[in-house]
Amino acid sequence: MAAAAASSCGGAGCGPHCSSSSAAAVEDAAAAAAEKVGRLSLSRECGKCGGGAAVAVAGGLGLCGECFRANLFGKFKLAVTSNAMVRPTDSVLLAFSGGPASRVALQFIHEMRCKAIESWDVSNSQALPVFGVGVAFVDESVLCSKPRDEIEMAVEDIRSIVSSFSTGVKAMHIARLEDVFSTESEDGERRLREVVDMIGDDTGREDFLRCLRMLLLQKIAMENGYAKIMLGSCASAIACHVLSATVKEHYEIDNSTQGQGYSLPADVQYVDTRWEVPVVLPLRDCLAQELTLLCELDSLQTQQHLDRPSNGINSLVASFIKRLRRTTHLYSYYYHSQEENPSREHTIVRTAQKLKPFCFNKFSADGYHDFLPSRLRPKFQKVDNDESTFSEILCLMCGSPFSESELQNLESTKHKAQKKIDLYTAHCCQSCYFQILPAGENLNEHFFSLLPKLWTGKVDTISDSHSLLRDQIEEYLLEENDDGN
Repeated sequence: MAAAAASSCGGAGCGPHCSSSSAAAVEDAAAAAAEKVGRLSLSRECGKCGGGAAVAVAGGLGLCGECFRANLFGKFKLAVTSNAMVRPTDSVLLAFSGGPASRVALQFIHEMRCKAIESWDVSNSQALPVFGVGVAFVDESVLCSKPRDEIEMAVEDIRSIVSSFSTGVKAMHIARLEDVFSTESEDGERRLREVVDMIGDDTGREDFLRCLRMLLLQKIAMENGYAKIMLGSCASAIACHVLSATVKEHYEIDNSTQGQGYSLPADVQYVDTRWEVPVVLPLRDCLAQELTLLCELDSLQTQQHLDRPSNGINSLVASFIKRLRRTTHLYSYYYHSQEENPSREHTIVRTAQKLKPFCFNKFSADGYHDFLPSRLRPKFQKVDNDESTFSEILCLMCGSPFSESELQNLESTKHKAQKKIDLYTAHCCQSCYFQILPAGENLNEHFFSLLPKLWTGKVDTISDSHSLLRDQIEEYLLEENDDGN
C-alpha cells in the first residue's frame, strides 16, 4: 500500500493529506517554507493600516511588521497592567535564557520602563518612582556536554545582549545551577551531579532541574531585593506544560498514585504568589512562533546554543505541539487562506485557565490598590479576608499545593514518623514521589541529604517545632496502657 501511494504522486507529495512514504519530508519542507516566508499570511498588504506588506496573521487579519509588533506589545502591556504585575516601587528580576521569549520580554519591559521614565519626567508632581529591572541567567553548563570554549562564548553572548540595555537594566546576575547546593564550587557541583544521577526517570530529571532553576531565581531575587520574578513562559510553553501534566496524571494514576491534575491551575495563571518572591507571566497570551518572528523582524539577537536536548514525556509533548503548529502553517500554505485557524496552543491554555485558580494566583489588596486605575480596582482587588491569607501546604521540591489525600498522609506521618526521612517524603507531592525520588529508603535518605538546605531546612524547622511542642506536653500525655484512672 505504501509503495502504491508513493507511486501515485511520484513521491513528491500531493497535498497536506498525501499518503506517500516520502510525503512527511515534503510536508516538513513545505511547512518550513510556509513558516519562513509566508508566516501564515498570503495577503499583499496589511489588513490594519493598509500600508506595508503583511508578514503574519492575527485576529484573522494580515499584519505588516509594525502592526504585528504593536499587536504583540499590546498583549504584553495589557497582561502587565491589568494584572498589576509591576508597581512603580518594584524591582523586577527577569529570568533570561537567551531564547526568543525571554529576549522579547526583556525588550518589552525595557520599553515600558522607558515610557514610564518619560511620563515621570513630564509629570508636575513626580510623586511615583519608576520600577527597576534586573536580569538573571542560570548557567547550567556543569550538566552540558558541549566544549568549554563554546559554552564560554555563549555566556559572553548573553552578557553582550543584556549590556546593550545599559541604561535600563539594574544589574546582570549570572548564577551557576550548583550554587543552590553550596557556595563552595566543587562541593556544589559534586552534589548536583550526584543527585541528578540518582533520578532514574528522564521526565523526573527534567522536572527536578526546572525546580532547581526556580529555587535559584528565588535565591537571587531575595538576596538582591527584587519584588517580582518575570518569566518568559509563553502560550506555547504553557500548553506543553498543560499536556505534560495531563499525561503524567493519567500515567501515574495507572501506577496507583495521583498526578499533577490538582495543582495544574496554579501554573497557568498570570500571577503566582505562592513563592516568597511572586512570579508573573506577561507573555502568556503570545505564541512561540510570534516571538521568534518578532526577533527576526527586529533583528533581536538570541542565544540558544546552551539548550540541552529534552527526553521523556516533556519531549514527546513538545514534538506534538510543534506538529500541531506546522499543521496550521500547512493549512494556510496549501489552501491560500488568510483565515486564522483556531490556535491549538491558545485553546489548550484557555481550557486550562477555566480550572479554578488558587488563592495565591492573585495579589492581595495590600500595597496594590493605590497603584491601580479605578476601573481595575473592583476586578482585581476584592479579595476576601479568608482568601488573602495563604494557607496551602506546598510540595518540598516543586511547590505544588497538596491535595486532600496528600494532606491526610502528611498529618498521619507527622504523628507516627520515627525518622526525619519519613517527614521529608511526606512533604513531597505524589508526582515528585513517583518521578523524582529514588526507590528504597536508604537511597531516599542519601538523596535528601544532598538536596539544597533551602528545601530541607523548611521541613527541619517544622520537625523541630513539632518535637518541642511534644516535649512541652509530654507529661500530660497518657501512656498506651494507662486507663485514665
